[in-house]
Amino acid sequence: MDPAVNSAFGPRRNEDIALDLFKFVATTAAVGRPAASSTGFVASSANKPEDHVNQLLDLYARCLKTVTGGESSR
Repeated sequence: MDPAVNSAFGPRRNEDIALDLFKFVATTAAVGRPAASSTGFVASSANKPEDHVNQLLDLYARCLKTVTGGESSR
C-alpha cells in the first residue's frame, strides 16, 4: 500500500491522486472517446472497444507512474 498524502479532504493514496489526474487528462484530451464523424466524413479506421480500453489503462499507468515519481507500483 502506498503512503497516504494529507490534504484538506483527509489522507489520499497515490492511486486516488493518479485517478484524478487520469480523469483530467482523459477529459481534456478526449482520450478513449471515438472520433465524432461529421457530415460526409467517415473515419477510415475506427478503433475497436478493446483499443479504447487499452489506451485508457495505459494512460492510468502513466498517471500513476508520474504521481509516484517513477517508482514501480507492482
